[in-house]
Amino acid sequence: MKADGRTGGQADGPGSGLADDNARRLEEGTAVAEPPSAGPPDRLTALSPSASPSPSPDQVNILLVDDQPANLLALEAMLQGLGQNLIKAESGREALKWLLTHDVAVILLDVKMPDMDGFETAELIRQRDKSRDTPIIFLTAADKTHTEAVRGYAVGAVDYLVKPVVPEFVRSKVSVFVELAKKSEQLRRQAEQLREGEQAARDLAEARAELVRELEHKNQELESFSYAVSHDLRAPLRRIEAFSRAVLDSQDRLDADGRRYFDRIQEASRQMSQLIDDVLHLSKVTRAELRSQEVDLSALASAILERLREGEPARTVESKVRPAVVAQGDGQLLRIALVNLLENAWKFTARQSAARIEFGMTSVAGEPTYFVRDNGAGFDMAYVDRLFGPFQRLHLASEFPGSGIGLATVRRIIHRMGGRVWAEGLVGQGATFSFTLGRLRA
Repeated sequence: MKADGRTGGQADGPGSGLADDNARRLEEGTAVAEPPSAGPPDRLTALSPSASPSPSPDQVNILLVDDQPANLLALEAMLQGLGQNLIKAESGREALKWLLTHDVAVILLDVKMPDMDGFETAELIRQRDKSRDTPIIFLTAADKTHTEAVRGYAVGAVDYLVKPVVPEFVRSKVSVFVELAKKSEQLRRQAEQLREGEQAARDLAEARAELVRELEHKNQELESFSYAVSHDLRAPLRRIEAFSRAVLDSQDRLDADGRRYFDRIQEASRQMSQLIDDVLHLSKVTRAELRSQEVDLSALASAILERLREGEPARTVESKVRPAVVAQGDGQLLRIALVNLLENAWKFTARQSAARIEFGMTSVAGEPTYFVRDNGAGFDMAYVDRLFGPFQRLHLASEFPGSGIGLATVRRIIHRMGGRVWAEGLVGQGATFSFTLGRLRA
């Protein structure tokens, strides 16, 4: 007696007596009906419009259509070894209803069925866009001639098998369409991912283009604003300086304190004018067009140090420049960066009796690294993050004059060249400013 888990007996599984017997009978074309008390076998699901199976990601659906439950059971015995999702329909109408919302890799379709035979079912399957190209294999024991086989191929069958069939032969044919369905699904997903990627790339390109346009517009506004502010600020500064000079020239009207006050007014106006120049210079550095070329940094450093000596011939400064240091970058901007770094070193060694300034090159993590080192005032490393910000100063202007723009300019230049810049120092023991150069940025 056949029993399953619902009746307390041993369930039919792969190799169970009834399944094997029906598989044998399907080969012979004499499969018998399953006893009414038997439940549906494992992995074989009776069709229901409201509860259809969902294959796992590595499975495809195989649709079995036959009005005899015993034949469906026998087909399951043949195909369960493929590890796919087996769906059964006991009529053509059930199969068509299920195909409205599901995809299958292959359909095994019985020819002789009441109400709607296999040929009519196949014709309707082919009329639907969703199932137009689904492979159909006819299985029948009724036709020993070629007449109905020709009709089966005419309605779009990929094969027409007459019982008795060899299970290995059926499995082999079905496995081909299973693999084809998996490959097709893989290609479909890849194509979908490609379309999504292309759309994302187009969206990103459009967003980037919009940002570039917006940035260009803001840069133009900033440039106009910079020149307007420069003009508007310079005019009153020039008047302040001119009137201060006129008052100073009238010596009989001022005492010593008055002259000192007006000297400070003139000094403040000159500092303000220099600050405006520095801000405009920083703005130009940010917008300057980059040109990549081979730059002799050693020659640049030597020339800058020589100019600094000529400006202060009374100072004694020991300088050391490593020869033949050549880098790839924008020559004009690299010159500005070195000017700021070496002028910085020159300024902060002013109070050293034996001042030393060095330019050289080393390697950090395999990357060429250039540096300017001095034995000047140095700085507290607790405030190193402030060094490269505009208008940030770690020393009083009365000790070391400046606007706090120079190192901000250096950082922007180096970043535009795809490099990085950093500093190390100790109070009273000097500082080292290091930078690398990478790929030029637009």
